[in-house]
Amino acid sequence: MLINHTLLLPHSTGIAVIEIKAVVRIEAISNYSKLFFSNGKTLVVAKVLKWFEGTLADKGFARIHRSHLVNTAWIESINNGQNQKIILSNKEQLHISRRKRSSLIKYLQVTTVA
Repeated sequence: MLINHTLLLPHSTGIAVIEIKAVVRIEAISNYSKLFFSNGKTLVVAKVLKWFEGTLADKGFARIHRSHLVNTAWIESINNGQNQKIILSNKEQLHISRRKRSSLIKYLQVTTVA
């Protein structure tokens, strides 16, 4: 469930209230998703990545790979070359799939101009 700038997510010990801007990236793990936060903590929830993609599409998140959804506010640079990767502000490097690269660049251009 989405309320303003927070997500309410059920997990193993109850319901987590999560500030969307604190989420750096979300990684798919089968039928679960692992959320990575700006403070270095993580949370595993029983939601598929496609659910997060639909819920957070207008909140600045972009799919860069079949197993990764990234908060575009955390993208520091996009590495060109044979191993195309993005570098996040926390220095994590993630692979961008060939099929998602052009849509990510278009998305970033639109959001930075607007």
